Amino acid sequence: MNIYQHFRPEEREFIDQALEWKSNVEQQYSPKLTDFLDPREQHILKMLLGEHGEVKYQFFGGGPGLERNRALIYPDYLTPAEEDFQISLFDIQYHRKFVTIEHRQVLGTLMSLGLKRGKFGDILISDNRVQFFAAKEISPYIKNNVESIGRAGVKLVETSTENAVVSAEVWEEKDLTLSSLRLDTVISGIFNLSRQKSLALIQHGLVKVNWTLIENPSFPCDEGDMLSVRGHGRAKIIGLDGKTKKEKWRITVGKQK
Repeated sequence: MNIYQHFRPEEREFIDQALEWKSNVEQQYSPKLTDFLDPREQHILKMLLGEHGEVKYQFFGGGPGLERNRALIYPDYLTPAEEDFQISLFDIQYHRKFVTIEHRQVLGTLMSLGLKRGKFGDILISDNRVQFFAAKEISPYIKNNVESIGRAGVKLVETSTENAVVSAEVWEEKDLTLSSLRLDTVISGIFNLSRQKSLALIQHGLVKVNWTLIENPSFPCDEGDMLSVRGHGRAKIIGLDGKTKKEKWRITVGKQK
């Protein structure tokens, strides 16, 4: 069976990498810790590893309900602990009375360090408190190289993951029935827009799927996808629940409120 036929062509590189991780764990009988994976990558890894094999997996990103998680792939003799995931939490200290720091500014600063996106987890913002998760192996480098974010001078303080703030983000979950999983159809359903409006948003470069700009209206959406539509917010496809008797798709989505 050709395993690639179940996934997108652009996901082939990640699939090959995930299969190599699985093979190494099987052969060496030792665990493999990945970088932070986005929800779609986590879904692919689940599909490839399965639930009943000798190779097991767990996801952890620093706390419950987070988008980006590291995966620990391990042989069945192991019982993972949180410290096995090697995650640091940084609290960003700055003069909150005078400036604000936004999600995009934090991400931009971290990416300017020359590190891969996979080295960073979720960015948490609540009541002007700003935190982010990172892979522990790069913690010293981050602390030594981040002195400002946006216009704010900052100090990074590493703290226990137990001190993570609860993000102000709220996701409203709902069920939809759609004629297809085309990107324009999915956006229309989630954001209650006309097909023509959805088409225009995509064609004008205002839509991202899994943080990648997509300009093809017929792009097929799938479980685990994160959608971002400029001016309308973000949504995630939580599950594909099969088809109705009339061949329409039943899906479960989360929409950011």
